[in-house]
Amino acid sequence: MSAKSLSAWCRDSLGEQLADISELVGHESPSTGKALLDTAADWIEGWLHDRLGPPAEWTRREQDGYGDVLEATYPGTPGEPVLLIGHYDTVWPEGTLDDWPFTVHDGTATGPGVYDMKAGLVTGVWALRALRDLDLPHPTVKFLFNGDEELGSPVSRPHIENAARESAAAFVLEPGVGWDVKTERKGVGTFTISTTGIESHAGNEPSAGASAVHALSEIVGRLIAAADPDAGTTINVGTIDGGTARNVIAGRARCLVDVRITHQAEADRVDRVLAGLQPADPRVTVTVGGGWSRPPMRLTPASKDLFDLADEIATELRGPLEPISVGGGSDANFVAALGVPVLDGLGSSGAGGHARHEHILVDHMPERIALVAALLRRLGSPARH
Repeated sequence: MSAKSLSAWCRDSLGEQLADISELVGHESPSTGKALLDTAADWIEGWLHDRLGPPAEWTRREQDGYGDVLEATYPGTPGEPVLLIGHYDTVWPEGTLDDWPFTVHDGTATGPGVYDMKAGLVTGVWALRALRDLDLPHPTVKFLFNGDEELGSPVSRPHIENAARESAAAFVLEPGVGWDVKTERKGVGTFTISTTGIESHAGNEPSAGASAVHALSEIVGRLIAAADPDAGTTINVGTIDGGTARNVIAGRARCLVDVRITHQAEADRVDRVLAGLQPADPRVTVTVGGGWSRPPMRLTPASKDLFDLADEIATELRGPLEPISVGGGSDANFVAALGVPVLDGLGSSGAGGHARHEHILVDHMPERIALVAALLRRLGSPARH
């Protein structure tokens, strides 16, 4: 069966796919709302059984304060499994649905988390559904759905890495950029820089104090100067707070820093910059907290082979793919750092992640699903084993 025929089957099922997206969007799942995350995970568990039947292996790794990690395995042809990764948490707070329900209008579907990335979960599940209903070969497929990705995957990371090590390849169901997929992402570092000085009266005893705010302002200038956009390194000081009053020499100050890198060598350089931050006033102390939450994702030769296969299929379905590099991180960063072939952005087409105009393109859904299904079919072909 051709990829075009797969797409036709998927288009015939579009109504059911949209119903699934509507149900999933209807289960609010903010990253910090444990009770809501648990309810969403309950629904996902039942949904997998309804759409694919009982998995051969099911594990729900309960997390304290975070969304549980859900793992479901469906057997296929001999060989290592293919891992499909997606997150069910969103950035949207509880109650967002009250004035922004799931809505389909004029070729788009909108709602909190629809693009990032609940439609992506539906894409992965329906891709396997298509292959199973049509009795087409596919590799063993392992789904891993986590509920902490928007927080940097602090508890799910080791489970993602363990599953990736046991897999022949991984598909991350984050949204695409238009029709295209993501092959490179920047590494991400999040740091908190705190300065501690000596408080005193700004008018009566200015020399007795040592300003933490003044010291931090020096440090911010050095951080900005340490960015190297030509090397792909950006440094953003996102928030600053400190001091207690206008007429008090500030005893404390703090800033939150976001760093993005393309190469690991730049992470090492930034680490040296952070370690060397000292203000002119020796009475002020500096503390650096945080660290690197995601390594950079680079297009390795193995991932390039996977992209070329996807490009061949996509060209038949709608048009050739562009290998897109983006500044944001995802769970694909962890997989790529292990050397496992990985493609990202295989979920829905659309735009507006983390914004009120978040939406998916309904007409792209069947072809997106067919792309993932055809990739799985090719990877599960007996000729590849």
